[in-house]
Amino acid sequence: MGSITIVGLGPGPFGCLSLETWDVIRQAPKLLLRTAVHPTVEDLRSRGVNFTSYDTFYDQGEDFDSVYRAIADDVIEQARVADVVFAVPGSPMVAEKTVGLIREAAGAVGLPIVVLPGMSFFELLCNRLGIDPQQGLTLVDALEVETLPKDLATGLVITQVFSPLVASELKLALMERLPDEAPVIVARHLGLPDESVTTVPLFELDRQAGFDHLTSVYAPPASTGGERFELDPLVKVMSRLRSPDGCPWDIEQSHATLRRYIIEEVYEVLEAIDEQDPTHLCEELGDLLLQIVFHARMAEEAGDFSMQDVVDTVTEKLIRRHPHVFGDISVQDAAEVIVNWDAIKRREKKQKPKSALDGVPQGLPALLRANKLQMKAAKVGFDWDDIAPVWDKVAEELAELRQAAAVGNPSEIEDELGDVVFAVVNLGRFLGVETEVALNRANNKFSRRFHQVEEMLRQQGRKWQELDLAQMDELWLAVKAEEKKN
Repeated sequence: MGSITIVGLGPGPFGCLSLETWDVIRQAPKLLLRTAVHPTVEDLRSRGVNFTSYDTFYDQGEDFDSVYRAIADDVIEQARVADVVFAVPGSPMVAEKTVGLIREAAGAVGLPIVVLPGMSFFELLCNRLGIDPQQGLTLVDALEVETLPKDLATGLVITQVFSPLVASELKLALMERLPDEAPVIVARHLGLPDESVTTVPLFELDRQAGFDHLTSVYAPPASTGGERFELDPLVKVMSRLRSPDGCPWDIEQSHATLRRYIIEEVYEVLEAIDEQDPTHLCEELGDLLLQIVFHARMAEEAGDFSMQDVVDTVTEKLIRRHPHVFGDISVQDAAEVIVNWDAIKRREKKQKPKSALDGVPQGLPALLRANKLQMKAAKVGFDWDDIAPVWDKVAEELAELRQAAAVGNPSEIEDELGDVVFAVVNLGRFLGVETEVALNRANNKFSRRFHQVEEMLRQQGRKWQELDLAQMDELWLAVKAEEKKN
């Protein structure tokens, strides 16, 4: 049984070979090259070094994975009978899949193996671009663009961009994460006489010339307009604000005093959603998250729970309540998901609910609470089979409201008006419409049209006080008609 020594041919220039590697190559009883398509190989030939390359394997394999595995298998077989030196481009331990396969296989059969350190293209790239890998770099093979991180928080190095087609696929993948105009750097033949380092806008990446196996692409970290933060720093900032030498206002707060703020933030999130404004939504979600972190911090101070407990609890709940994703349960549609969800919730409850209406918070907005109460009742069969009697119920409640208004009893009027609204919520449920959402849309529509009427008055040099109701209605109808045109 022989042995395997694995060395790297460096990034290209012969001078980048270490003395140890050169000695091993010169004295090798059998030198195997993963590929002879490498600048250093010409220097080996000129110095009388004999070798065998695996270039023919690339023509026979269906894909790179099968080629690399076939090469690794052959190296192992040859090493069973004699000592071999296996040489790869660059450094053996940088973006070199065959080395991993050989090490694994050699370990399985008990073959001695030595891997010598070498210089890769990576060192030259960092030197040419003036970047420090300590600041964070992600290294990805161009043939594995599907593994690109979604958030390019660090610099990204893509190796072996060997053809315009590969460059095109890389461009499309990067354009999902970066602006089309984002600068990227194309580095070719680093350390060689024809070295080139070119900065181009991302959308022109695949229009460059000279792509080959010695071409790499560098994408700088995505700009976020400021420093990037994770959740932990936010938790620490809140801890600092609540410390004895922190903010007096933050120190004075309690769960009760912050109650109205978290409600306000929820409604501001809803407003941003209705506006379809991603920037505004991002800001408002941050404000809502702040409230969650604030409450978690106060709970931690009281010894109740921490922000980590909040994250762990909701993560475990999501996994537990989605057995069709994280387990072996199968579902046909979203309706079956909801059924399973409710069943899991019931099993999670330590006590059996006293009422079918349990679990509906009293602090919910009235329209939302009405909808949830009706849904709870419907689950036990307390509901109409179709929408026809729902229409009748709305008409019935309206008639009772008219009677109460005719009598003039304020308390009775309030009761009957509440019944009308409750019946309308039920009608919305049968129509598949959230009444809270519908009313909010109506509010927004009224506000928008009212502002347009105000603008018309301003342009006409008129004031509200100068108009009677008929004139106001005329302007209102004009605004309404204009909206329908658009």
